[in-house]
Amino acid sequence: MMKVVAFNGSSRGAGNTKKLLETVLAELSKHGFITDLVDLDATSIMGCRACYECFKKKDKKCVFQDDMANDCIEKMLDADVILIGSPTYFANVSTQIKALIDRVGFVSRANNNMLKGKVGAAVVAVRRAGAINVFNSINNFFLIGEMIVVGSDYWNLGVGLAPNDVENDAEGLETMRKLGVNIATHLKNRG
Repeated sequence: MMKVVAFNGSSRGAGNTKKLLETVLAELSKHGFITDLVDLDATSIMGCRACYECFKKKDKKCVFQDDMANDCIEKMLDADVILIGSPTYFANVSTQIKALIDRVGFVSRANNNMLKGKVGAAVVAVRRAGAINVFNSINNFFLIGEMIVVGSDYWNLGVGLAPNDVENDAEGLETMRKLGVNIATHLKNRG
C-alpha cells in the first residue's frame, strides 16, 4: 500500500490549510492510499542551527530533540508522498513550515538526499496574494531534495480568510481533488 503524509503548517489547526489538505487526502484515500495528517499548530519546532552534527552522524536524525522534527523525518521516510501545507503569511510560509523545511532539508542533504524519488506537493491557503512565493518555497524544498513534484491543473492553492472560507472556493477545492488524482495516477503509472 502506498502511504501519504501531509503536514499542516497553519497556526489554526482546523483552518483553511487543513481543509485543503483533507481534500487532497480524501481523493488519495479513494485510490487506496494510507493517509496521515500531522498538525504542527501545537508543536514546538525550532529552526535549524546549522550545527552540522547530522553530517557527522549520518543517522537520518537531527541531534536536537523537540516536539516533532525527528517524528516528521520518520513519517517522511516511511511515506511515498509528502504533502506540505501552509497558509500565506506576509507572502511566505508559516514559521512551523519554515522550521520543518530547514530541519528536514538539512538532515536529508546530510544523508545523500534521503527523500529523493518520493513525490511531493505543496498546498497553500491564501487570503488575497503572496501564495506563489509560498508555493515556490515548498516546491524548492522538494526539488533540491531530488523529489518528484506533482501538480494539478492550476497552482495548488485555495482562497479564504476566516476558518473554512475555502469551502466557498469551488475552483480551489477542485484543484486539490485533481492534485490527488494526479498523484495517484503518477504513482500507479510509475509502478
